[in-house]
Amino acid sequence: MSGTTRLEMKNISKEYYGNRVLKDVSFSLGPGDVLSLVGENGAGKSTLMNILFGMPVIHATGGFKGEVFLDGEKVDIRSPEEAMRLGIGMVHQEFMLLPGFSITENIKLNREITRDSLLGRLFGEPLKWLDMPAMRKDARTSMDAIGLGIDEMLPVRGLPVGHMQFVEIARELDKRHIRLLVLDEPTAVLTESDADKLLESIKILTDKGISVLFITHRLDEVMKVSDKIVVLRDGERIAETRPSETTIDRIAELMVGRRIEGGEIQGRPLAELSDEPVLEIKGLSVAMPGEAVKGVDLDVRRGEILGIAGLAGQGKIGIANGIMGLFPSSGDVRMNGEPVRLNSPRTSLDNRMAFVSEDRRGTGLLLDESIEFNMVATAIQTKGMFMKTGRVSILNSREMTGYAREMIEKLDIRCTGPRQLARRLSGGNQQKVCIARAITLEPSLLFVSEPTRGIDIGAKRLILDHLVQLNRETGLTIVMTSSELAELRSVCDRIAIVYQGRLEGVLLPTASDRDFGLMMAGEYAKLHGKEAV
Repeated sequence: MSGTTRLEMKNISKEYYGNRVLKDVSFSLGPGDVLSLVGENGAGKSTLMNILFGMPVIHATGGFKGEVFLDGEKVDIRSPEEAMRLGIGMVHQEFMLLPGFSITENIKLNREITRDSLLGRLFGEPLKWLDMPAMRKDARTSMDAIGLGIDEMLPVRGLPVGHMQFVEIARELDKRHIRLLVLDEPTAVLTESDADKLLESIKILTDKGISVLFITHRLDEVMKVSDKIVVLRDGERIAETRPSETTIDRIAELMVGRRIEGGEIQGRPLAELSDEPVLEIKGLSVAMPGEAVKGVDLDVRRGEILGIAGLAGQGKIGIANGIMGLFPSSGDVRMNGEPVRLNSPRTSLDNRMAFVSEDRRGTGLLLDESIEFNMVATAIQTKGMFMKTGRVSILNSREMTGYAREMIEKLDIRCTGPRQLARRLSGGNQQKVCIARAITLEPSLLFVSEPTRGIDIGAKRLILDHLVQLNRETGLTIVMTSSELAELRSVCDRIAIVYQGRLEGVLLPTASDRDFGLMMAGEYAKLHGKEAV
C-alpha cells in the first residue's frame, strides 16, 4: 500500500438474501482527490458505501468479503460511529436528520458546545448549558460555505428536500477531523445553480486535503469535479477512467451496456394544445417552509404536460403540495370549473388528482409494506379498488399481485417480486413504485414532483417516456415539477417559471437558454416589460 493512498477497497463482495449485489469490486482514492462512482440503480454504489461507513444493514445481513484500507492501514468498520471516529463522513441519499430539531441542532448533533452552569459544576457534563450562540455561529459558517441562506434556527420538519440536502452537507462541513467524505446523490434534488454551489463546496473540501467519494447520476457533474471515475454495472467494476480520457456518452454506454439516445424535445406546438383549462389557479398561497407560494395565477390546459421550474426556495415545489392539501393554503382553485376545497388531501383525490411527492420516503411510501400493497393502498382506501365485494369486502390478493407484476414490468422495477418490502429497494426503484401508486388511482390530473430524483440515466428516460406515453395515449394532464430544466424541456409542452413565490412567466421548451436564465433570476419581466407566452 502506498502512503499516497487515502482509501483502498479491495475485492469487495456482498450478498443480500441470496442476491449477489457486489462482485470483487476494487478501487483506490488519493488524498484531496474526487472519485466518482457511477452506475444504474442496483449497480451496487450505495451498498459499497454502506460497507465503507459500517451501516448496520451490512453486518445484520452476513457482512461482506474483501478488505478496506484507510491511509495504508487495514480497517474493520462495524458501525457509523466507528467510521466517524476514523474521519469518514457520509451524506446519504435518504436524509438522516432529526425533524423535530432545528437546523443548528442537527448540524451540531453529538458535537454540541457547552458552557458551565451551577448544576454542571456539581454533577458534570450532562447538566451543563448548551452554548447556543456558539453553536449558531458554527452552523452559520457551514451553511454560508454552501450558500444556504435560511435561518439556522428553523426546524428541519417541513423544509423542502433541497434545503435538507444542504443541511446534511453543512453538518459534514462542520466536522473538523474529516479526511474522507461520501456524497451519495447530493445534487439529486437541487437546481442547476444550487448544484453548482455544491460542486464549489467540494472544491473547498479537496483544497483542505479531504478526499471525496461522489455518487451521482448527473454525468456532467462527474466530468466537472472528478479526478477519477469508476463505472459499476450489475455489481461489478466495468471501467476506471478519468474525465480527460472519456466522454459523457461513453460513460452512459458503459453504465447500461448499450447506447443511450439523447432526449429530443417532445413538447407540442401551442396550436395542437387545447385552450380549455382543466385546472384554474388564482391567488394561490402556500405556507410551505422554504418553498412558500405567494399568490400564483396559473391555468393548466387539458391534456398538456406543464412543467414548473425555478431555483430552490422560490416556491415551485409548494404549488403541488399546497393544492394536494399537504401544507396550509389559500386562494381559488377550480377543477373543470368547479371549486376545489383546499387543505383537504381527500378532496383533491376525490377530484381525480394524484400526486407523486418529491419526498418518497416521508410521504410517498409505506416502507415496511410490500411493493404490491404500496401500489394499491391509496386506491383501496379512496376508490375501493382491488376488493372482493359481497357480504364482507375483502382484499383481492390475486388481482393486486397481477396488477403489481404488470407495473413492475412496465416501469422496469428492479426487485425480487411484488412482495418485496419497499424499504429494501434502491432509491430509484422506490421512486418508480411511487409513480405506479399514483397511476393506479386513474387520475385525470397528475402532479409529479422531482419524478427522476435519484434515478439513473437509463431508468430516467424510461420514466419520462412513460409519462409522455400516458399523456398521449390516455389524455392524462400532467403537472411536472423538476429541478432539472433539461428534463422539463425534453417532455413538457409549456414550462412555468416561479420566482420568489410568484409566477414569473411561462415559456415554450424551445425558448432560448437566455430567456430561461433571465426568468429564473426574476429579470425577464424587467427586461421585456411583460411575461412570456
